[in-house]
Amino acid sequence: MHQQNHLFIFFIAFYLFSLCFGSFHENPLPVSQYYDLFFGHYPRVASLYTFRNTDFRSSMMTKTRQDRGSSLSGSPKIINVDDFGAKGNGQDDSEAFELAWKEACSSRKATLLVPKGRTYHLKPITFSGPCRAPLTLKINGMIKASPRMSDYDNDRRHWLKFEGVDNFIVEGNGIINGNGRKWWQNSCKVNKELPCRGAPTAVTFYQCINLVVANLMFKNAQQMHLTFQKCTNIKALNLRVVAPGNSPNTDGIHITETQNAIIRNCVIGTGDDCISIVSGSRNVQAMDITCGPGHGISIGSLGAENSEAEVSNIRVNRALMSGTSNGVRIKTWQGGSGYAKNIMFQNIVMNNVSNPIIIDQNYCDKKESCPEQNSAVKVSNVVYKNIRGTSASDDAIKFDCSKSFPCQEVSLLGVHIVGQGDEVATASCENVRLKSRWRVYPQC
Repeated sequence: MHQQNHLFIFFIAFYLFSLCFGSFHENPLPVSQYYDLFFGHYPRVASLYTFRNTDFRSSMMTKTRQDRGSSLSGSPKIINVDDFGAKGNGQDDSEAFELAWKEACSSRKATLLVPKGRTYHLKPITFSGPCRAPLTLKINGMIKASPRMSDYDNDRRHWLKFEGVDNFIVEGNGIINGNGRKWWQNSCKVNKELPCRGAPTAVTFYQCINLVVANLMFKNAQQMHLTFQKCTNIKALNLRVVAPGNSPNTDGIHITETQNAIIRNCVIGTGDDCISIVSGSRNVQAMDITCGPGHGISIGSLGAENSEAEVSNIRVNRALMSGTSNGVRIKTWQGGSGYAKNIMFQNIVMNNVSNPIIIDQNYCDKKESCPEQNSAVKVSNVVYKNIRGTSASDDAIKFDCSKSFPCQEVSLLGVHIVGQGDEVATASCENVRLKSRWRVYPQC
């Protein structure tokens, strides 16, 4: 046991060192490489969990642009933003990007290039489709948001928005910088005397089909970094998303009203959820995720202001959570309706995580207390499998479920979470109906 503890400490120290001093454009450490180190000696559990009416393999078999590109003759047309007047010297390059996008969108088999070695400043822009597929946006330099808050008067919720663009790849080894410090300073969560107002999401993909976002760095978003909204068949691969741990509402990757999504091999450390999945989303896989700092990986929040929410078929597989304020979380407001069902969290290492496993059906993110209500978003068929590590809070496992709609069919399989140092980890389980429990510590 002492040898295993020493091995765990050594790995965490090595990982943090590599994360701090590694180059951002290198592929993040695949969680799958160290999964066997921690779980190789641990008995595997026969899965009691199946996704109902879902087959991820078949649902993601839609051909990507690369598949179709092989059948097209000739090389892609390279469209360089510099050829349309972009300078990358600190002045506003928005007009040049709009002109270059128009040319690329109307071209067959085009690559829109943002060259390396320069920083291009942009005001809020919507890049609209449909375009003549296939289309690639290759970002090798840095795209940086305008720091003038007045530039967002027409739309305070978006900076870069891609709308209705299908069969689209966004890739490169560049950086998308939301330049968000001024927005954080003017947030009501930082300055309690200020009114609460919306801030821009750095990059939004809206109503896109067959989309790949790969090998980029997103940093210092004004609010959320990367949002997929009303999209179908998306992949987010090999991304690095970073912001200070005290930056407000800076979720890493946000999934809303989106179906058939894969998030893989991403390093995310921000001031809010590393990954958040909200209403209207189904068939979402997140695997090989490194998370911290931040608020963990969250389903929700769901059901705010008595709304209906539907989330189903979510799988988080192989993740390292380090120093986060939550681990894997489901959060719903009282008064909501609908469901969050068919959810699996498996093969996860927790390191000094507050609330490593939590379901909160009494979520309340308000200054004043939330009144008790009878209705709730129903939570059912949730599996926690092969999860271990250390908790920074007393409650390593916390199920705070609704009196009216208790959590149903919750399984804990091979869960072992201990306290930090000499602290004793506990479990708190209110209004939860366990389906299966095998080798669990701490127990309810």
